[in-house]
Amino acid sequence: MHNAPARLPVDGLLPFHVGEKQARDLVEKWVSGRWFAPSKFRKYRQIGAFSSLYTAYFTYDADTDTWYQGERGEDYQVRTGTDEDGDPIYETRTRWFPASGEVSNQFADLPVLANENLNRSRIRALEPWPVEEARSYSPEFVAGHLCRTYDNDAEQSLPEAQQRMEQAIESTVHAAIGGDRQIVHESNTSWNWLAYKHLLLPIWLLTVVYMDKPYQVYINGLTGEVSGDRPWSKIKIIALIVAVLVAIVAIILVYNGLHGHHSATSRTTVPRPPNTAPGHHN
Repeated sequence: MHNAPARLPVDGLLPFHVGEKQARDLVEKWVSGRWFAPSKFRKYRQIGAFSSLYTAYFTYDADTDTWYQGERGEDYQVRTGTDEDGDPIYETRTRWFPASGEVSNQFADLPVLANENLNRSRIRALEPWPVEEARSYSPEFVAGHLCRTYDNDAEQSLPEAQQRMEQAIESTVHAAIGGDRQIVHESNTSWNWLAYKHLLLPIWLLTVVYMDKPYQVYINGLTGEVSGDRPWSKIKIIALIVAVLVAIVAIILVYNGLHGHHSATSRTTVPRPPNTAPGHHN
């Protein structure tokens, strides 16, 4: 695939730093921490498939300048009255001022997964990737690992990269406007230059089929970051709810018992003095 004329060549890859034993230990720790996963799911060693995989990525570099026009809002407090206790009541109001200017953004190695049939949000959670450590492609790096070529080429992956860049540009504009609130009426971005690289990034992948549904856990092959899906055990959740309800009832009963004991009225009986004889004075 690397040498196929119809495919983009691989510009580089990040070799695995996390070995299989460490990866299994990381998954073991992650799965053990899923308290509400069914017990069978947690026995992943017997029912799961574990593999190392090089996934295809395109990383993008860009330099942008953005002109904007909007308004900066500055909040202030106005006393509007008093409450029942005589304390003042304040209302937040905003003064608006015109704001305009220009900001610049530089993007380096923004990664976009170029493979389908993988949970993109879960793999996004494995970021950041130390792309600066990428090495030139060589077949011995991928020997013994699954290796996928891209499903979406550089042009097809670009919209996701642009969307993430535009979100970052918007945040930069809001920060430049400043104040407590911002309104952007108009913005115009110039893309001065845009470049990409085709990289292979390492992932350990655990696939568990539970109740005829696949669940996948991903591990960053360099940093050891873990992200994945798991089923939920209804029995364990119901047991927790019951335990919480029992605890609440017990607390209420104890509280009522103590409250009733302290509020009980104590009663003292005073003996009646004996009758005294007529004419006798104490």
